Amino acid sequence: MRIQFGLLGLFLSITSHAHALETTPPVLEPLQRQEQAANVSAQFLSRYAYRPVPLDDALSAKIMNHFIKSLDADRMLFMQADIDKFMTENTKVDDAILGEDLRIPFSIFNVYSERLVDRMTYARSLLKQSFDFTVQEDYAVLRDKAPWAQSTTESNELWRKRVKNDWLRLKLAGKTDAAIRDTLDKRYKNILERVYSSNSDDVFQSFMDAYTTSVDPHTDYFGAAASAEFDISMKLSLVGIGAVLQERDGYTTIRELVPGGPAQLSGKLMVGDRIIGVGQGESGALKEVVGTRLSEVVQMIRGTEDSVVRLEILPADAGESDSHRVISLVRDKVSLEKQAAKKTILDVNDSGTRRKIGVITIPAFYEDFEARRNGDEDYKGASRDVAKLLRELKQEEVDGVLIDLRGNGGGSLAEAINLTGLFVGKGPVVQQRNAEGKIEVESYDRPTPLWAGPLGVLINRGSASASEIFAAAIQDYGRGVIVGEPSFGKGSVQTVVNLDRLVRNNKPKLGELKFTVAQFFRVDGGTTQIRGVTADISLPGLSDLKTSGEASFDNALPWTQIKPVKHKVIGDLTSLLQQLQGRHDARVKNEPDFQQFAEDIKELKALRDKQTISLNEQERRKEVAEQARQSKVREQTGGGMVGRDDDGLQANERSLTDDIAIENARKNAKDVLRQEAAAIVADIADLQDGAEKPAAGASKSAMRD
Repeated sequence: MRIQFGLLGLFLSITSHAHALETTPPVLEPLQRQEQAANVSAQFLSRYAYRPVPLDDALSAKIMNHFIKSLDADRMLFMQADIDKFMTENTKVDDAILGEDLRIPFSIFNVYSERLVDRMTYARSLLKQSFDFTVQEDYAVLRDKAPWAQSTTESNELWRKRVKNDWLRLKLAGKTDAAIRDTLDKRYKNILERVYSSNSDDVFQSFMDAYTTSVDPHTDYFGAAASAEFDISMKLSLVGIGAVLQERDGYTTIRELVPGGPAQLSGKLMVGDRIIGVGQGESGALKEVVGTRLSEVVQMIRGTEDSVVRLEILPADAGESDSHRVISLVRDKVSLEKQAAKKTILDVNDSGTRRKIGVITIPAFYEDFEARRNGDEDYKGASRDVAKLLRELKQEEVDGVLIDLRGNGGGSLAEAINLTGLFVGKGPVVQQRNAEGKIEVESYDRPTPLWAGPLGVLINRGSASASEIFAAAIQDYGRGVIVGEPSFGKGSVQTVVNLDRLVRNNKPKLGELKFTVAQFFRVDGGTTQIRGVTADISLPGLSDLKTSGEASFDNALPWTQIKPVKHKVIGDLTSLLQQLQGRHDARVKNEPDFQQFAEDIKELKALRDKQTISLNEQERRKEVAEQARQSKVREQTGGGMVGRDDDGLQANERSLTDDIAIENARKNAKDVLRQEAAAIVADIADLQDGAEKPAAGASKSAMRD
């Protein structure tokens, strides 16, 4: 799974509302350090990757296609003539990289910039007219395989329908024509302005993404900023003020205050406050940041521990001309606990028996590598946090434990091994085979498991890499039941190399390269690659298994197999699976919430698969009315997904209050999959206890240590 790195909850934007729009976008050119970074990356990947891919004409063509797709995935901007011109150089990208000359991708981006300015200018001009919503015509919502426009007239027709659809969505949500014009004009202007704030690093990152993706689905290039975000995501901490920031209307806005952080403890900042200036130290000059890229403002606010940052604030309820205030904050280490493992206890009542099931949600396999290397005994790690939570759950006398790994894209291999040991004890967890064919077995040495009671693992298509190592080991040892969708299928191992160290640069210039060095294998000898982990009991999910997961990549490593490693199966749930499946089927058949959820999934998949939508107002209103009717039925029965009517707005077009309310509603929505997975764990406890059912919290199996 290609991981998108970013500060938790931080919505990065490159929009610059303060920028005066020129008639033509800036022409960007490559920097020497970027050309050197591409060259060094190419030399390294062609020699040391697990499956070396030569940088030749064939790879050059793939890079070109990936780069064009990254810029114009819906084929709404480039013209066919542009593509024809680009293709005359599609076998020259390899020579350009090796020759440290990146003019080809930069010239493509400059054409993209021109087309985007032209199309957004045209879209805004359409807002001066009215649309006829009585005619029968359709708008293609999926255009990734459609032909590019052959002429300006053809492109204008595509964009007329695009704007008409945007208008119709807002009209159906009850907006007036004046409000629609204002909303859409601002939306297209924001898109237009992105071009003017783009820089050469943006272009280079996009090009390197296209290059590394062409080599391997999980090979990535990190510039300095991306590398820093990766480090933060792994150690779950940073030095700053403890505020989640968001760009809104050109202002860097406080979206959330991190509990215990300097900003929250000071009492000087509130959600909705806007930062209009940043100064360093007690007396450093304030630099205006209105319209500045959010990522740049974030870097200005972060710094070294115990240093002072000054912020010029425009209060949330103040107008642009109202008075500002300046505050000083002392930077401190901020713990990002929202992305740490957390627990809850669910009560399961079935057949008159009440069971307490402890649920531990692990968003990622995080680990503070640096702290661990430095010998810090209290370094942050996912398995350490889970061990603490397990001890607490044992004190609370739960009957079983459910590990929720949905959406967990992986992380530290060591943490996955340690986590497995908490439930399995001493023994091999995973095998690795490197490029030379050497196989190493990674084991855990804890003599006894911390939790030996009933166990379930909940996965979905977003569970990848380290998540799959853990789930596979639990399954191979017969230790617990895997519930959910088939996992992602990422069975490869990556490491990160600092390019500056390779060429012995004294200062960071070239960035870092994450590349594949080995492949994972289960203790039973099979790899998790492509096939992933198949659940013992399947639950419905949103994923399209044909277009998501490792199998959707055309250059993924194939599934293969090696010899199993000797391991002692410590549990055998095979005899229980048929009974567990029967109980599950009977329960969900009579569970309104689950049935409504399954029906919602079918409808959402049908909507996702639609190639076109009608631009006829009467037809669309019938669809909206039917959706409203179904939502009312769900509300009356208390089932189904928590959703909302389509207001036609994008996230940054709503008020901050409304946006946060929607986010909170999603968080607080009933999680029917988690509830059913917990019920399955309760079934395990029930079946393992036999006919004699103990009182809640008295399960002997749950108290083993």
